[in-house]
Amino acid sequence: MKDNVTPIEMLFDKAEVYSKTTVELLKLKAIRKSADVISSLITKAIITIIVGLFLFLANIALALWLGKLTGEYFYGFLIVASFYLFIGLLSYIFRKKLIQIPFKDNIISKMMDDI
Repeated sequence: MKDNVTPIEMLFDKAEVYSKTTVELLKLKAIRKSADVISSLITKAIITIIVGLFLFLANIALALWLGKLTGEYFYGFLIVASFYLFIGLLSYIFRKKLIQIPFKDNIISKMMDDI
């Protein structure tokens, strides 16, 4: 025997299924976006570490070379350290324009893809 299901009950059942499906879809989209952002950040972090190691060794070589040219090795390290102090001060002064805003925009653009 069939239950007498009214059109209103069918509508509520379909609305319930639709809402559950929509919530599940939103969860899956959020997971995908989070995975995209996290994988992008991890990739950039790995590349940054590799480039950082290269620059570290290159700076030691540069400091030793400058020290050899100036006659005292500590002068070479002092010159390289002074250069980085200057770069650090410029980075601090322009941190919002050069670091914070581009980084924030990159994350937002990754999150807003396919929306």
